[in-house]
Amino acid sequence: MKNKSVRFIATAAVIAALYAALTMALWTTSSLQIQFRLSEALCILPAFTPAAIPGLAIGCAVANILGGTWIDVVFGSLATLLAAVSSYLIGRALKVGRKEGRLSVGAIALVPLPPVVFNALIIPFVLYYGYGFTEFLGHTGTAAVLAFYALTVGLGELAVCYVLGIPLMLLVNSINNRTQLF
Repeated sequence: MKNKSVRFIATAAVIAALYAALTMALWTTSSLQIQFRLSEALCILPAFTPAAIPGLAIGCAVANILGGTWIDVVFGSLATLLAAVSSYLIGRALKVGRKEGRLSVGAIALVPLPPVVFNALIIPFVLYYGYGFTEFLGHTGTAAVLAFYALTVGLGELAVCYVLGIPLMLLVNSINNRTQLF
Protein backbone atom coordinates (compact mmCIF):
# COMPACT_ATOMS: atom_id res chain seq x y z
CA MET A 1 0.00 0.00 0.00
CA LYS A 2 2.76 2.41 0.95
CA ASN A 3 4.57 1.84 -2.36
CA LYS A 4 1.42 2.70 -4.35
CA SER A 5 0.91 5.99 -2.52
CA VAL A 6 4.56 6.97 -2.98
CA ARG A 7 4.29 6.19 -6.70
CA PHE A 8 1.05 8.19 -6.93
CA ILE A 9 2.61 11.23 -5.23
CA ALA A 10 5.80 11.00 -7.31
CA THR A 11 3.83 10.73 -10.56
CA ALA A 12 1.63 13.67 -9.59
CA ALA A 13 4.73 15.72 -8.69
CA VAL A 14 6.46 14.99 -12.00
CA ILE A 15 3.32 15.92 -13.96
CA ALA A 16 2.92 19.12 -11.90
CA ALA A 17 6.54 20.08 -12.54
CA LEU A 18 6.21 19.37 -16.28
CA TYR A 19 3.01 21.40 -16.56
CA ALA A 20 4.41 24.37 -14.61
CA ALA A 21 7.76 24.32 -16.45
CA LEU A 22 6.15 24.14 -19.91
CA THR A 23 3.75 26.94 -19.03
CA MET A 24 6.41 29.22 -17.60
CA ALA A 25 8.89 28.53 -20.40
CA LEU A 26 6.30 29.65 -22.93
CA TRP A 27 4.44 32.23 -20.83
CA THR A 28 3.96 34.69 -23.68
CA THR A 29 1.83 32.14 -25.55
CA SER A 30 0.08 31.00 -22.38
CA SER A 31 -1.39 34.11 -20.83
CA LEU A 32 -2.85 36.43 -23.43
CA GLN A 33 -6.27 36.76 -25.03
CA ILE A 34 -5.26 34.26 -27.70
CA GLN A 35 -3.79 31.39 -25.74
CA PHE A 36 -1.67 28.53 -26.95
CA ARG A 37 -0.62 26.83 -23.69
CA LEU A 38 1.43 23.83 -24.80
CA SER A 39 1.26 22.37 -21.30
CA GLU A 40 -2.45 21.71 -21.89
CA ALA A 41 -1.46 18.78 -24.13
CA LEU A 42 -0.68 17.00 -20.85
CA CYS A 43 -4.40 17.06 -20.04
CA ILE A 44 -4.72 13.66 -21.75
CA LEU A 45 -2.69 12.05 -18.94
CA PRO A 46 -5.61 11.57 -16.51
CA ALA A 47 -6.99 8.99 -18.96
CA PHE A 48 -3.93 6.89 -18.06
CA THR A 49 -3.43 7.68 -14.38
CA PRO A 50 -5.50 9.40 -11.68
CA ALA A 51 -2.24 10.89 -10.36
CA ALA A 52 -2.42 13.32 -13.26
CA ILE A 53 -5.50 14.97 -11.72
CA PRO A 54 -3.70 16.61 -8.78
CA GLY A 55 -0.53 16.88 -10.88
CA LEU A 56 -2.19 19.04 -13.53
CA ALA A 57 -4.16 21.13 -11.02
CA ILE A 58 -1.09 21.81 -8.88
CA GLY A 59 1.09 22.49 -11.93
CA CYS A 60 -1.46 24.98 -13.21
CA ALA A 61 -1.72 26.66 -9.81
CA VAL A 62 2.08 26.93 -9.51
CA ALA A 63 2.40 28.43 -13.01
CA ASN A 64 -0.38 30.90 -12.31
CA ILE A 65 1.08 31.84 -8.91
CA LEU A 66 4.39 32.58 -10.61
CA GLY A 67 2.95 34.58 -13.49
CA GLY A 68 -0.74 35.22 -13.10
CA THR A 69 -3.30 36.85 -10.87
CA TRP A 70 -5.13 35.37 -7.90
CA ILE A 71 -8.23 34.98 -10.08
CA ASP A 72 -6.18 32.91 -12.52
CA VAL A 73 -4.70 30.86 -9.68
CA VAL A 74 -8.20 29.98 -8.43
CA PHE A 75 -10.29 29.76 -11.58
CA GLY A 76 -7.60 28.72 -14.06
CA SER A 77 -6.65 25.88 -11.74
CA LEU A 78 -10.33 25.02 -11.32
CA ALA A 79 -10.74 24.78 -15.11
CA THR A 80 -7.73 22.45 -15.27
CA LEU A 81 -8.99 20.37 -12.34
CA LEU A 82 -12.46 19.95 -13.88
CA ALA A 83 -10.92 19.05 -17.24
CA ALA A 84 -8.57 16.52 -15.62
CA VAL A 85 -11.37 14.82 -13.68
CA SER A 86 -13.51 14.67 -16.82
CA SER A 87 -10.67 13.26 -18.95
CA TYR A 88 -10.03 10.66 -16.23
CA LEU A 89 -13.69 9.62 -16.21
CA ILE A 90 -13.80 9.42 -20.01
CA GLY A 91 -10.58 7.39 -20.06
CA ARG A 92 -11.91 5.06 -17.40
CA ALA A 93 -15.22 4.59 -19.22
CA LEU A 94 -13.42 3.87 -22.49
CA LYS A 95 -10.80 1.67 -20.79
CA VAL A 96 -7.82 3.79 -21.81
CA GLY A 97 -4.43 2.54 -20.63
CA ARG A 98 -5.56 -0.99 -19.79
CA LYS A 99 -2.89 -2.67 -21.96
CA GLU A 100 -5.52 -3.55 -24.51
CA GLY A 101 -3.57 -2.37 -27.52
CA ARG A 102 -5.01 0.36 -29.69
CA LEU A 103 -7.04 3.26 -28.37
CA SER A 104 -10.63 3.43 -29.52
CA VAL A 105 -11.72 6.22 -31.84
CA GLY A 106 -14.03 7.38 -29.05
CA ALA A 107 -11.12 7.73 -26.63
CA ILE A 108 -9.04 9.63 -29.16
CA ALA A 109 -11.93 11.99 -29.89
CA LEU A 110 -13.25 12.50 -26.35
CA VAL A 111 -10.29 12.47 -23.91
CA PRO A 112 -8.84 15.80 -25.19
CA LEU A 113 -12.26 17.51 -25.25
CA PRO A 114 -12.77 18.50 -21.55
CA PRO A 115 -9.85 20.97 -21.44
CA VAL A 116 -11.24 22.68 -24.54
CA VAL A 117 -14.73 22.99 -23.05
CA PHE A 118 -13.80 24.01 -19.49
CA ASN A 119 -11.16 26.51 -20.56
CA ALA A 120 -13.43 28.07 -23.19
CA LEU A 121 -16.14 28.48 -20.53
CA ILE A 122 -14.02 29.67 -17.58
CA ILE A 123 -10.89 31.44 -18.88
CA PRO A 124 -12.71 34.30 -20.67
CA PHE A 125 -13.91 35.47 -17.24
CA VAL A 126 -10.35 35.19 -15.91
CA LEU A 127 -9.06 37.31 -18.79
CA TYR A 128 -11.81 39.87 -18.38
CA TYR A 129 -11.89 40.21 -14.59
CA GLY A 130 -8.44 38.98 -13.61
CA TYR A 131 -6.29 40.62 -16.24
CA GLY A 132 -8.52 43.53 -17.23
CA PHE A 133 -8.78 42.58 -20.90
CA THR A 134 -12.11 44.37 -21.30
CA GLU A 135 -12.06 45.13 -25.01
CA PHE A 136 -11.13 43.70 -28.37
CA LEU A 137 -10.98 45.48 -31.71
CA GLY A 138 -12.58 48.53 -30.10
CA HIS A 139 -15.54 46.56 -28.68
CA THR A 140 -16.14 46.95 -24.98
CA GLY A 141 -19.47 45.19 -24.36
CA THR A 142 -18.99 42.49 -21.75
CA ALA A 143 -20.92 39.79 -23.63
CA ALA A 144 -19.11 40.44 -26.91
CA VAL A 145 -15.69 40.48 -25.26
CA LEU A 146 -16.38 37.27 -23.30
CA ALA A 147 -17.68 35.56 -26.44
CA PHE A 148 -14.55 36.60 -28.35
CA TYR A 149 -12.29 35.23 -25.58
CA ALA A 150 -14.31 32.02 -25.43
CA LEU A 151 -13.67 31.62 -29.14
CA THR A 152 -9.95 32.44 -29.00
CA VAL A 153 -9.24 30.40 -25.87
CA GLY A 154 -11.34 27.51 -27.18
CA LEU A 155 -9.55 27.49 -30.54
CA GLY A 156 -6.14 27.61 -28.84
CA GLU A 157 -7.12 24.74 -26.56
CA LEU A 158 -8.55 22.80 -29.48
CA ALA A 159 -5.29 23.16 -31.38
CA VAL A 160 -3.09 22.16 -28.46
CA CYS A 161 -5.26 19.35 -27.09
CA TYR A 162 -5.92 17.72 -30.44
CA VAL A 163 -2.84 18.54 -32.54
CA LEU A 164 -0.38 17.84 -29.70
CA GLY A 165 -2.53 15.91 -27.22
CA ILE A 166 -3.59 13.11 -29.55
CA PRO A 167 -0.03 12.21 -30.66
CA LEU A 168 1.00 12.36 -26.99
CA MET A 169 -1.93 10.10 -26.10
CA LEU A 170 -0.93 7.60 -28.79
CA LEU A 171 2.71 7.68 -27.63
CA VAL A 172 1.80 7.17 -23.96
CA ASN A 173 -0.55 4.34 -24.91
CA SER A 174 2.16 2.68 -27.01
CA ILE A 175 4.74 2.94 -24.22
CA ASN A 176 2.19 1.82 -21.64
CA ASN A 177 1.43 -1.30 -23.72
CA ARG A 178 5.13 -2.34 -23.63
CA THR A 179 5.97 -1.41 -20.08
CA GLN A 180 4.04 -0.15 -17.10
CA LEU A 181 4.48 3.60 -17.44
CA PHE A 182 1.66 4.44 -15.05
